[in-house]
Amino acid sequence: MKPLRLLPFFALTGAVLAADLPPDHAEKMTRGLELFRKEIAPLLKENCLDCHGGAKTKADLDLATREGLLHGGSDGVFVVPFNAAGSRVMKLVRHEDDPHMPEKKPKLPDAAIAKLSAWIDLGAPYDEPLIAGKTAPRDKGHVSDEDRKWWSFQPLARVSPPAGAPHPVDAFLLQAAAEKKLALAPAADARTLIRRATLDLTGLPPGPERVDAFVAASASDPQGALAALVDELLASPAYGERWARHWLDVARFAESSGFEHDYDRPHAYHFRDFVIRALNADMPFDQFARWQLAGDEFAPGDPLAMMATGFLGAGVFPTQITANEVERTRYDAMDDMLSTTSSAFLGLTVGCARCHDHKFDPIPAQDYYRLLSTFTTTVRSNIDLPIDPEAYAKEKAEFDRKKSELAAALAGFEKQTLAPKFDAWLVSGAKESGSGNWALLELGGIKSQGGAKFTRQADGSWLASGPSAASDTYTITASTTQRRLTGLRLDALSDPSFKAKGPGRADNGNFALSHIRVTATPLAGGSAREVKIASAMATHEQNKGGLSVASSLDDQPSTGWAVDAGGIGKDQSAAFIFAEPVDCEGGATVTVVLDFAVNTKHTIGRPRLSITGDAAPALEAGVVPANVAALQAKAGPLTAEEKGIFFDWWKQRDAGWKERNGKLAEVAKKEPKNGKPVMVCAEGHPPIVMHSQGPPFLKETHILKRGDTNQKQALAQQGFLQVLMRGADESRWQWSPPKDAPYSGRRRSLAGWMTDTEHGAGALMARVAVNRLWQHHFGRGLVATPNDFGHTGAAPSNPALLDWLAAELIRNGWHLKP
Repeated sequence: MKPLRLLPFFALTGAVLAADLPPDHAEKMTRGLELFRKEIAPLLKENCLDCHGGAKTKADLDLATREGLLHGGSDGVFVVPFNAAGSRVMKLVRHEDDPHMPEKKPKLPDAAIAKLSAWIDLGAPYDEPLIAGKTAPRDKGHVSDEDRKWWSFQPLARVSPPAGAPHPVDAFLLQAAAEKKLALAPAADARTLIRRATLDLTGLPPGPERVDAFVAASASDPQGALAALVDELLASPAYGERWARHWLDVARFAESSGFEHDYDRPHAYHFRDFVIRALNADMPFDQFARWQLAGDEFAPGDPLAMMATGFLGAGVFPTQITANEVERTRYDAMDDMLSTTSSAFLGLTVGCARCHDHKFDPIPAQDYYRLLSTFTTTVRSNIDLPIDPEAYAKEKAEFDRKKSELAAALAGFEKQTLAPKFDAWLVSGAKESGSGNWALLELGGIKSQGGAKFTRQADGSWLASGPSAASDTYTITASTTQRRLTGLRLDALSDPSFKAKGPGRADNGNFALSHIRVTATPLAGGSAREVKIASAMATHEQNKGGLSVASSLDDQPSTGWAVDAGGIGKDQSAAFIFAEPVDCEGGATVTVVLDFAVNTKHTIGRPRLSITGDAAPALEAGVVPANVAALQAKAGPLTAEEKGIFFDWWKQRDAGWKERNGKLAEVAKKEPKNGKPVMVCAEGHPPIVMHSQGPPFLKETHILKRGDTNQKQALAQQGFLQVLMRGADESRWQWSPPKDAPYSGRRRSLAGWMTDTEHGAGALMARVAVNRLWQHHFGRGLVATPNDFGHTGAAPSNPALLDWLAAELIRNGWHLKP
């Protein structure tokens, strides 16, 4: 019997197991080796090696050696020794996950699957490679224990300050100076010290009175005076404003998009405000990091957390993206997020692994893409957030006061002045003078052949939005109980949503009605019949020829009613007089078809229809709702309810009412919003698109050969840097969001790994953070390359001090001010 090859297994244990070995692992491995020789090796050779370890290694998964098995492939860990239930291979062979394995062969028999499971639970041992003579050199993408020995990848050293100095920092410095036979500079005098401290913490010089007070206090208690001064400066708003500048440089913050167009980002400044507020509030640095990566996932209801996500979108971004550039530009945008995140928080140049394994640091390209997939669906968005509730409460209270006063004045005017006038008007018999008015048609439906959408407005018109086709046909239906119909009125109303306020949807605000057709169907039953139009009149027409209202009655699609040459930006109307009255006892369903074919996008944007039974219809007559028209024609007195309906229409013609109502309407338009637009970088919100000929994000991230989007390999599944994982069970950081949440949870998972000081990257993040503090206090960090703690960066000048400071940061709850 060949000896059990345990040594390579133990060498890999730290990299592949999250838990300790089972106490009976040796005995299990012996049994597992017997099972491997008899059953598993033949099974793997027959069903697996064709794709994974023989002539091919699909998905970077090589099963020819145990090292390759444990390393896994581009989709992550494949087998967890002693844990078949936690091994992805079992889902694949049971056809519970894609791709099924074997991929192009029948599913393995249940007995074979059971043996494979038992072998993994016994430690998944090999006694020799499945292919004779094949060795297991360092696999592509593999990180060894040797790689983990670099100083910055190590856990924090347990360091105690040397003795002999009142302050621990002084103790470390004195020891280093003594080793080099150097003496420290003499202590600064009080005037120099206050100037240094004030400029350092606030960026501002101290005033003469403050200097004198500090000098006087220092004379009797120098340490107490300095402590009080530092507390005072750290409590100043200027502290956050000063120190935010340092982080904004790291975060590549800008309020424009960069490149040649350099469009403004009017709502990006909220990220700057978050940094200032976080520093002044002494937000723990681990929370500071988590919120910038995934504030929307950690605290979705907190506006400050949402503001923090602006970190991910603070870099440059092109605003002109052609169809051929969309995919490459998206990978560039995700690379900017990942590269900035890794350099800012971890001091690592992870972006160097985009095209190949990192040349100097143990960062495989595979790890790069696993991290990159974190940001697959993360986009910049502008959303409204209630960022200043107190200011909003004050503005809203003042708005409510003004609105209430104007509403009370209007109600008083109606009751005291208009109501008596209205009653007198009714008594005088003027109610019957409503003949000649146009009765508003309440539409049963309005459809656009070109796909436009319509929304009913308070005045009975319908506002178009959405697609604006080059040519279009509107089909409108309405029912009326009015028996006699002699004419149809079409109002083309202006609106701020149109170019030049319209009333058309053309690029110059014009429209051109090439033809109008009207049919009537009796409500009592009967066939539809076309209503012939004898003549037409309009409030304005572009000319008296081919663009007159009369030309909408001919059969020429190149002519029609238009209103340029003085009619743009104003309400326009046309009346179409029937050749003979329509007389339907019980009323009729009226169908109106409007064709727009004269010019591109020349459709009416806000149509409204009315009818009349008057013998001589006139455009000057008013448009009234159908129910009011019925009340005008009613014989006898009105009920209280009918009188109220009539009064609500009648009062709107009074000049005094219009003036008061207009003031109320103007104030109502200025109601303050409980929120301001903020640029966030999150998921589930409408993205900022600008000038792009493609989607704002990709649905999946691929591993790219040489970083080339034309050379896609396997799909990238989120993972983390192997060199900064104590164990391979990444599930400890993977977070699943609540059902129906708009976000994926990937950014929160990344933040969890990054701030984990025991198993993840937290120790390195703490080192990088305290090094930045030292750098900005003293001009040079303990590591002189603050964004590169890798092999090409500088070694720490005082490793013990760096690790002690990092440990103190963590021990103090990640608070920076201490």
